[in-house]
Amino acid sequence: MTCVRGEEPEDCPHFANGAAAADAEAPAEDGEGAGHQLRFPWTGNAMGPADLPYVAGASKLKLLTLAGASDAGKTSLLAAFYLLIARGIRPDGVEFAGSVTLEGWENIAGSLRWTSTSGPTFPPHTATGGGRYPGMLHLALDTRQGRCELVAADAPGEWFSYWASNQASPQGEGARWLSERTDVFLVIADSQALAGSERGQARVALVNLLRRIGTEAAGRPVALVWTKCDVTVSPEMETRINEAAQRSLDRYQEFRVSMLPAPGEESRNRGRGIVELLAWILSAKPALVAREEREDASRALFQTFGVFA
Repeated sequence: MTCVRGEEPEDCPHFANGAAAADAEAPAEDGEGAGHQLRFPWTGNAMGPADLPYVAGASKLKLLTLAGASDAGKTSLLAAFYLLIARGIRPDGVEFAGSVTLEGWENIAGSLRWTSTSGPTFPPHTATGGGRYPGMLHLALDTRQGRCELVAADAPGEWFSYWASNQASPQGEGARWLSERTDVFLVIADSQALAGSERGQARVALVNLLRRIGTEAAGRPVALVWTKCDVTVSPEMETRINEAAQRSLDRYQEFRVSMLPAPGEESRNRGRGIVELLAWILSAKPALVAREEREDASRALFQTFGVFA
């Protein structure tokens, strides 16, 4: 493959393959190599699976999946993370350290910005399209524990609806791909939908999604995130959702987020609960899963090796 700057090995001044050191370190003359163009391995837009090795080659990634129904606020939440970090509003000890998808972030966050002609709106609906993989947005953040290479998947809600109903659904292949690889799950509970006229259907869909993720999580951290929490959901509905989460998930955290401030608080354009959720995402780690006892004696030696390794 090309080097980290996108150059072919024979054009990279730092690559030594039998060439003399003087040749490798000699500065290029003006006009020399004019036919060569520097090619970067990223475009600035959202990444696909083939782009991930360019980021994952340097350090381990933390893949974040926001699982929820269509129009539940998943893309808006990602855009809020980006805009708050850009304005210096972030968890204590966290600093922005770079991104290879700034254009992709701007594509989803531009709608939330104030402009000279209009106020903020919500990002457009994430189209299902014909793809099988989500667009992934990258943020490198320095924390007190070290560098975190966070990759957030911006996936359409229809994928998760199909996947929750049928794990093998062809229409849910993108959600299935994420469930096999993600490090942190956010299960999005749309407060507006759960308080609306079709709240029964919204509850059934969310319960199915909680059940599916509970089956797939295998100790990975999960958070139940109530988006649009400025909309009041009936206590009975909240009780049913929490009971479903407790039945389906071994352990989980619960957050309430909104673009609007909490009642009685001064509006500081930082929303509600978003910074706290981001802090949890950066610190979340998988829980230890009890080793499954097997009767197969042929695996005993390998398991013993695994304990020492």
